[in-house]
Amino acid sequence: MILNSTVSRRGVIAGGLAASAAVGLSACSGGSDTAAPGGGSTGPLQFFLSGDANQGGGFAAMAAKYQEQTGVTVEIIDIANDDLKTRLRNAAQADDLPALARVGAVDPVWSNAVVDLAEIQTAHGVDPQLSAVEEDGTVLSLPTDLTAVGLYLNKTLWDEAGVEYPTGPDGSWTWDEFVAAAREVKEAGARFGLVMDASSHRLKSFLYEFGSTMFQPGPDGTFTTNEATKTALEYFYELNDDEFMPRSVWLSQADGNALFKSGDVAAYYSGSWQIADFSKNIADFEWVSVVAPSQPVRAVQYGNAASLVVFEGEQSEAATAFVDWLFTKENYQELATISGFLPTVADVDVDYGENSEAFDLYNAEIAASAPIVAEIKALELSWEVQGLSTEGDPLRDEVVKYLNDEQTVDECIANVSALMTEAFSS
Repeated sequence: MILNSTVSRRGVIAGGLAASAAVGLSACSGGSDTAAPGGGSTGPLQFFLSGDANQGGGFAAMAAKYQEQTGVTVEIIDIANDDLKTRLRNAAQADDLPALARVGAVDPVWSNAVVDLAEIQTAHGVDPQLSAVEEDGTVLSLPTDLTAVGLYLNKTLWDEAGVEYPTGPDGSWTWDEFVAAAREVKEAGARFGLVMDASSHRLKSFLYEFGSTMFQPGPDGTFTTNEATKTALEYFYELNDDEFMPRSVWLSQADGNALFKSGDVAAYYSGSWQIADFSKNIADFEWVSVVAPSQPVRAVQYGNAASLVVFEGEQSEAATAFVDWLFTKENYQELATISGFLPTVADVDVDYGENSEAFDLYNAEIAASAPIVAEIKALELSWEVQGLSTEGDPLRDEVVKYLNDEQTVDECIANVSALMTEAFSS
């Protein structure tokens, strides 16, 4: 077991918590003592995460396997994605952090209370380009899986309507061509042509495909973007008309996943994490993963779907032992197979079964994506390591205001630029 990295390297949680915070962490889980690998004792290890059930329950399955092998209980606490960040911040402020968590990003509120996972990253070949790494080599988090945005079709509706679509990773179509085809499917009986998750992760992919350079800092630190961003946002506005796309998803937080699974929507712009859910829970129609449209750029948003962090405290040694076990080739391979993960561990052979074609398509989409996607992801990880973040999600939040006619597209872009400049420029 790799346990040396659990030596405490910080004594204070960012945001001004007391130096005695580590003491409070020891009480986070409760329960009866259990012998921990590597020595010491621990109660159940609380593991905060989001969406495990939707992705096949991979972490729950591995926790059960770990308990069987070691006697150590890993208690999965599955929290709604929108609530996870707040839950962890509140736990940090209350000196009551869990033993470990799977997070979207390292949060400056608790980043000074995490264990260095560099040894595990090196030992198991975890992709370093997707980890949050400080200048001194300290690894704050490890990516559990690679994720990519992509397009799903209700194959049954498309076939019944007699409308063609590109197949395989070598196919292609523009957004204009896709929209025209989806409108035909809608006219043949679908309720909506398209639904897209209300997420900046999805919207970034859409913007890239129109040639957007996203929002980047100039020499003076001011964030700007190019004209293609405006073109894409105006196009997106026109699609959200309650005819082709339901406005309720972006404006009222309706569930895009549920709408697509109802069988009444021609297409769903979401991502690779849906494959496990669809395979298990869609029985009333056939679905298919297809290449995302280009206008004219081929690019899908990709990166680490989420990352594991271990929090300092009495349970950190036991939690790190679990993470070390989880990332060993055999166990990680099992996790990726159950949850349908695109792997972040080198030389892992994941058996996707009947969904192999869908995952092969995602791998091809990632490989063919324009360099701008990787460049922006690297920039975002650098902000994460520096402890820089925004309140809320400027891109998503300002676009919602634009879609709701609370501001113009120019005001939307200007506000996103201003918010990012304030957050990330020194």
